[in-house]
Amino acid sequence: MKALISVDMEGISGIVHSSESNPERYDYQRGRELMTAEANAVIAGVLDAEPTADVLVADAHGTFRNLLPEQLDRRARLVRGKPRALNMLAGLDEETDAALFVGYHVRAGEGPGVLAHTMNGEILDVRVTGRAPGEGAQVTAHTPGEDVRITGRRSLGEIGLNAAMAGHLGVPVVLISGDDAACAEAAALIPEAVTVPVKEALGMAAAVTLHPEEARDRLRRAAADAVSRRTEIPPLALTGPLDVEVDLASPHTIDLATLVPGVSRTAGARTVAFTAPDYGTAYRLILLLAQLATIRPA
Repeated sequence: MKALISVDMEGISGIVHSSESNPERYDYQRGRELMTAEANAVIAGVLDAEPTADVLVADAHGTFRNLLPEQLDRRARLVRGKPRALNMLAGLDEETDAALFVGYHVRAGEGPGVLAHTMNGEILDVRVTGRAPGEGAQVTAHTPGEDVRITGRRSLGEIGLNAAMAGHLGVPVVLISGDDAACAEAAALIPEAVTVPVKEALGMAAAVTLHPEEARDRLRRAAADAVSRRTEIPPLALTGPLDVEVDLASPHTIDLATLVPGVSRTAGARTVAFTAPDYGTAYRLILLLAQLATIRPA
């Protein structure tokens, strides 16, 4: 059994402010320790359920160099650094049996949610519309045990974008942890997945949070349960072709985005759009737009 644990930082218990998640701020080291401890709890839970599992942990926050390697459970392998294929999901492939998202956060514009954003502060919204070839957009229901299929228009944040990439490879996301807003966002996309709220968001930089040790205990039990039920949790699949709209904060980023073949401005002042034949292509283009958003005018 192979599991990928993708670990972000904003949804970790005890973290409420960018000073705890930004390498240039004073409380970052403490945030790294909290993040690593929650990753270890989930590793332990996976191995409680599947003692011989191959566990990869993808550091999925900011620089992708946040987890403390020397403190990580030695039974897991760590994927760190960037740039890399599949970004927050590096290490995921068709042989993976389950993905677990730890410390995730709600998408930009939603909330209240602790440190809510999508990819970075330059991406305001990502809207994906799936449609059957030759047909208009329509929403297709799913039945338990089948892939969750979304063919209607949906705004997606990091939870949805990454879950859909896992689903594109046939991998179910079996667990999502973060604040209550992130868990609600996840439950709306994958109702069967196990969600673990480790704090209640009061705003962008405030929350009622569990004690870190209590959060870790809950995560360990939930990870074991989620992995044990992985065959009952459907992958999230977005059917192609896909129409994608991305709202960008900076006019400079929009100028750069339109240099990418197939990406064009829309009537909206902040929106670029493209059509992708499948979700794997759409995901990579979204990641490219997010990277272009980090470039500043010369």
